[in-house]
Amino acid sequence: MSAPGLAYGPLGDRCVHLCVDMQRLFAEPSQWATPWISRVLPRIVELVERRAAETIFTRFLPAQKPGHGVGSWKRYYERWASMTIDHVGPEMIKLLPELAIHSPPAVVVDKHVYSPWPEGNLQALLSKRRIDTLVVTGGETDVCVLATVLGAIDIGYRVVLVTDALCSSSDATHDALMTVYHQRFAQQVETVEMETVLSSWS
Repeated sequence: MSAPGLAYGPLGDRCVHLCVDMQRLFAEPSQWATPWISRVLPRIVELVERRAAETIFTRFLPAQKPGHGVGSWKRYYERWASMTIDHVGPEMIKLLPELAIHSPPAVVVDKHVYSPWPEGNLQALLSKRRIDTLVVTGGETDVCVLATVLGAIDIGYRVVLVTDALCSSSDATHDALMTVYHQRFAQQVETVEMETVLSSWS
């Protein structure tokens, strides 16, 4: 199990807040709506207000049209035709307004798959800043956050997962993934609440 608090010490000047996919696409009524998003938003806003210049937002960009995409993503967007940009409109990919007002100085990195790593833009930005620690918030715990965290582990980042600033559309798989983060990745993922992050980031 992870040790209580930040097992590897306070957060320093080589740390960024990586906020995953807090977009209108997942907040407004749709087939991808994440009901908890409004519950965790105030905690995320509080961190962003304090650390806007150290915040990076990722945004998930759906396919433009039904059936677009490579390999299984083509089948995915046949199933989710109602969530393509042509259907929902480009406004829906924007960050939630409470977060968007902080960019700039916060940076936005777009991606077309669950993980922010394959397209290379996030890693290039982090390398340029010489970042070694990621404080992760956002959604969904069991999809895009999972992909973000596993990629970060593989690269070697220190990962701090803010447990009360994550959301999912599924209580069951959120809880299951929190167990995985605690028990299977305890050496590489520190799981703490937002209060700990706010008090420990010097």
